[in-house]
Amino acid sequence: MELDDKLKERAVLVGLHAQSMDERDRSTDSSLEELAALVETAGGNAVVSVLQNRPSPDPRSFIGDGKVREVKQLVELQECSLVVFDNELSPSQMRVLSEDLGVKVLDRSGLILDIFAQRAHTREGSLQVELAQYKYLLPRLTGMWTHLVRQTASGGSSPIGTRGPGETQLETDRRHIRRKIQKLEEELADVRRVRSTQRRLRQKNALPVVAMIGYTNTGKSTLLNRLTDAGIPANNRLFDTLDTTTRRLSLDAQHEVLLSDTVGFIRKLPTHLVEAFKATLEELRYADVLLHVIDLSNPEWEEQAQIVEDLVRELGAEKTPCLRVYNKCDRYFGILPREENSVCISAITGEGTDTLVAALLSMLSGITRETALVVPYSDAGMVDTIMRECNVLSSEYREDGIYMTAVLDERMYGRLRMYNPDYEEPKEDWDR
Repeated sequence: MELDDKLKERAVLVGLHAQSMDERDRSTDSSLEELAALVETAGGNAVVSVLQNRPSPDPRSFIGDGKVREVKQLVELQECSLVVFDNELSPSQMRVLSEDLGVKVLDRSGLILDIFAQRAHTREGSLQVELAQYKYLLPRLTGMWTHLVRQTASGGSSPIGTRGPGETQLETDRRHIRRKIQKLEEELADVRRVRSTQRRLRQKNALPVVAMIGYTNTGKSTLLNRLTDAGIPANNRLFDTLDTTTRRLSLDAQHEVLLSDTVGFIRKLPTHLVEAFKATLEELRYADVLLHVIDLSNPEWEEQAQIVEDLVRELGAEKTPCLRVYNKCDRYFGILPREENSVCISAITGEGTDTLVAALLSMLSGITRETALVVPYSDAGMVDTIMRECNVLSSEYREDGIYMTAVLDERMYGRLRMYNPDYEEPKEDWDR
């Protein structure tokens, strides 16, 4: 249920463009527009933006005392209760800004974590977000709540009733959070073991896996719905999909793949979040083909595509065959890209999806797999076909049939998979 604008939390957005910062960390008008979309996704209303230019960040207040006073005036004038920074703030800067501005202060990382906490629905997604939040929170405890600095040990000038043989509340909370982090990491290790089992099941079934990747809001979920009738929500907002959804896709009468929709990437993605979501994103390394969905109607599509490719490289999946899928071509005015291993489509209208399926078939045709086969004597005529069209490694005639081991391409596997004794019909949503 959408909140009425009057009920939404009003926010001032602040960004810093400093020459001393890495180019990708600098704020720009477009990154502030994206931040406004993130605030809206989180349920807020971005009412005004401020972009500060400085040679370098101010160590104390990040944007400089003069600009802090200007932002404070805007907060009061616009009746805002939240200030969101487009850059990542240090714990001390966040504390200083909260005190100086008199309202809640969030940086981009904290905002993204808040959105992820709202959107994670599966147990795994919730665990990943919780772990990232605790890692983000740990260095920022000091000064976040007044009770955290109360001294509970004996002596000092502590208030009456707080003196005792203890430690500072801050140290207690830090110890508690470290224990929580350790517990969450252990639970996520269990998730990885489950995924490993599922991966072995997939390899046993010998069904290729195609993983869709891309910047957030490029239309991956819409494309999954278009190709498989998945019926998953596909809205025009950032991070609408957090939990991986997998569906079976028949490319033709003989070829079937598992098609997975993954979480969207974004610039300045919090480091803790990348680490926490590696349990999900590591599946990219085991995919047979990546579909890199790109929003061609976005003026910054090239930069967004580069961000995705950099993260894929970080995850160790850069050698996986990749098909670039230029989406929303119905809203693009210009010369469409025509490089190798790319297609132009519109997931919303269906234009170009037949070309996409054909390109997928072509890429998968080069994939081969060693497969065990048991051909019953009633189908003995198939043995000649296998001998002629496949690389047969071994064959043995037994009472119940002809036992063979052969290297099959995707076309032949589609014809012969019923002879694989280990084959099982894959379940929907296999990775949940």
